[in-house]
Parts: sequence; structure tokens; C-alpha cells
Amino acid sequence: MRTISSDVPVRLYHLDEEGGAATTILYGTLTEAIAAAEREPEEVQAGLFLQTSNDVIAYLDFIDG
Repeated sequence: MRTISSDVPVRLYHLDEEGGAATTILYGTLTEAIAAAEREPEEVQAGLFLQTSNDVIAYLDFIDG
């Protein structure tokens, strides 16, 4: 993911492995999205993605850096 600031707008969503359905959890800043993702159970975190206007990255890849 490109370098971004903590206040950039992002979409946090969960991608269901079985059906492939994407469920939006939050539209907000990167800071808000990270906080929301941290509150999710580990099994949900594995399917979370962060989307900016020009990039998408898996949440776990983002925090593992």
C-alpha cells in the first residue's frame, strides 16, 4: 500500500471466503478503520481489507507491515 496519512478516507470491509460477498464495516479515516478492525475477533480479522481511493490491502498484511 502506498504511504498514506492516518486521516485519509478508507473503507474497511470483510470479504466472505465462502460466498465472496463483501460487507462494509466502516467508511472513515484510517485511524478509525484500524480501531474498528482491532475490535473484531481474530477469525473476522483474517478477512478484513482496507480500501483507499487507489489501493486495497488485507488488514493483517497492513498491520504486519
